[in-house]
Amino acid sequence: MTGPHSLFASLFEPKRIALIGASADVTKTTSRPQRFLRKHGFAGEILPVNPSRSEILGEKAYKDLDAIAGDIDHAYILLNGKAAVDALAACGRRGVKVASILAGGFADAGAAGASMQDDLVRIVRETGVRLVGPNSIGTVSTDPAVALTANAAFAVDKLRAGSWGLVSQSGSLIGALLSRADARGIGFSRLISVGNEVDLAVGEIADLLVDDPKTKAILLFMETLRDGDRLARAARRAHAAGKPVIAYKLGRSDIGQELARSHTGAIAGSDATFDAFCRRHGIARVSMFESLVDVPALLVDRPPIKGRRVAVATTTGGGAAMVVDNMAVAGLDIADPPQALVDWLKPLGIAAGEGKLVDLTLAGAKPEIVAGTIERLLADDGNDAAIFVVGSSAQFNPELAVEPLLKFAKSAKPFAVALTPAADKSLALLTAAGVPAFRHPESCAEAMAVCLMRPAPQLLPALAEPSRQARDALEAGRVNGFDERRAADFFGALGMPMAKAMAVPDAKRIPSAVAEVGAPVALKILSADIAHKTEAGGVALNLPDGQTAAMAAREIEKRVRAHSPLARLDGFLIQKMERGLAEVILGFRRDPLVGPTITVGLGGVLAEIYKDAATRLAPVDEAEARQMIEEVKGLATIRGYRNLPRGDVAALAKAIAAFSALAHTAFADVMEAEINPLLVKREGEGVVAVDGLVLLTK
Repeated sequence: MTGPHSLFASLFEPKRIALIGASADVTKTTSRPQRFLRKHGFAGEILPVNPSRSEILGEKAYKDLDAIAGDIDHAYILLNGKAAVDALAACGRRGVKVASILAGGFADAGAAGASMQDDLVRIVRETGVRLVGPNSIGTVSTDPAVALTANAAFAVDKLRAGSWGLVSQSGSLIGALLSRADARGIGFSRLISVGNEVDLAVGEIADLLVDDPKTKAILLFMETLRDGDRLARAARRAHAAGKPVIAYKLGRSDIGQELARSHTGAIAGSDATFDAFCRRHGIARVSMFESLVDVPALLVDRPPIKGRRVAVATTTGGGAAMVVDNMAVAGLDIADPPQALVDWLKPLGIAAGEGKLVDLTLAGAKPEIVAGTIERLLADDGNDAAIFVVGSSAQFNPELAVEPLLKFAKSAKPFAVALTPAADKSLALLTAAGVPAFRHPESCAEAMAVCLMRPAPQLLPALAEPSRQARDALEAGRVNGFDERRAADFFGALGMPMAKAMAVPDAKRIPSAVAEVGAPVALKILSADIAHKTEAGGVALNLPDGQTAAMAAREIEKRVRAHSPLARLDGFLIQKMERGLAEVILGFRRDPLVGPTITVGLGGVLAEIYKDAATRLAPVDEAEARQMIEEVKGLATIRGYRNLPRGDVAALAKAIAAFSALAHTAFADVMEAEINPLLVKREGEGVVAVDGLVLLTK
């Protein structure tokens, strides 16, 4: 197996590259890698492989890999379908270190393609060749120059070198980012399209870039997450190395997730779980595609900053208002102008103390006023960062309000410039000087929010070994199926407060059970085959005595048999009716992409409609559980809202942390578990669970 150093060299600094299926026809995509390698200064050997040609575009061609003497660092396979599979097998036999496959049509194209992708997996495992793709449009370095790509965007005259590395699951969008960055005077160190990630995936490649001295920021364009453990490791190592990891991921909406599946042949997964993954491991997630180019300038070579107060000065009130509005939405605070600045501007006829903005107006668009304003803002202890928003002078007179800003490039505090008009000259001028500059108010606000509030990797909470009682309760559910009684036993063993209850095999025993539990009671059908009892008509509430409950049981049995005739019925659960100030839904899930997750939300029958919830990777401790409670809008009523009685938030946090212990490997076959509702009582009175569900792997 190729080691990390050798793998990095073969990917990004290869000396000898084979192009399998290279074409001499410059109108064909398969001619591009050879042309782009030479166009952009590749100094190594290019080894075209084509059995029908002896020479291609001035380079000696070979009929097959065996005809090439010596080591081959990287082979780019430009063939389709079965021919690409055979070529990878030949690379494995020949000892090629890394291969990339351009073609799609594998797991992204149905069952037949998936079968061929399985063949690729087998070859990688059997031979040890490392694979990029399939569906990879290539790998590029700017220093040394290696434009091993079929992306038409690399037909540009010159590749601009830079210090940001880009790993993308979409090949075409590498070109989009390249063009946007180049227009700003920004270059990249490495760019790679990973495609279907049969072998090499985002996480492992990001981990390689952590150790790359020519890469200072790692940018990720993602459609799904296939190697979460490796990406988590890479993000944590990058944070320790002072390299920000910034991710843009598709799949925020239901339709976005559907498109991601069809494009990559993988499940995009829940957007909330990816957010939780980024939060846990210190990845800065951005919502705008443009931000992948905009955000790094405010993060690179800058230690994390504590605070969220931003001072804003401007020559255009409307443009600045857009930036301020977006920053407020992002959770930033707008700092008041310092009195020293107000006093300095007053003799100049500029009233700066009447609002949050320091509006210099058109009259203030003068070099000495602009520079003096920024000097005083950056010197003020009442803010953590500053933004200057420039109006039309940025387009027509950059010497007035743009050039004076260049000297603030190395300011100790974060400083950014937002340009209201389309002012490409000013944008390039600021970027070249090292001043973060933005074309859109939204991306400026997002970049500043990421700069001031970017997450640091969180410590991973330790999990205690499960009790014997919990293990026994889980085993009982495995053997007999998890009805609500067994779910309650399991959750109780985890430390969850459960409502007092008793199970009976038939309606005859209900009156005595009600007398023991204490009326009023809830009556529920017991069946491991029915996950949602209310929908099956299997629940009756507020029953005042045993006789009423017995009559209700007979009606419940009729409804359930009509609804689910094949379900096995195991009797009834009599449960003491409980009351609380709020109903909470508490859910655990082993997400296929990020692993164990815990979700807290507003509970009851409307939980799925409101979707008012907070999600984290599991496990969580009580402190993080309290943060989750703060995020759920509907739980404001128990946090001390107006004159309403406070709920027992401490008990709720403790219950959330206890439930998240399902992340332990001892419970690895618990795929999903849910308590809905968990009733939150008054402060000091605790919480109590009244309904539970456990789903095991099949």
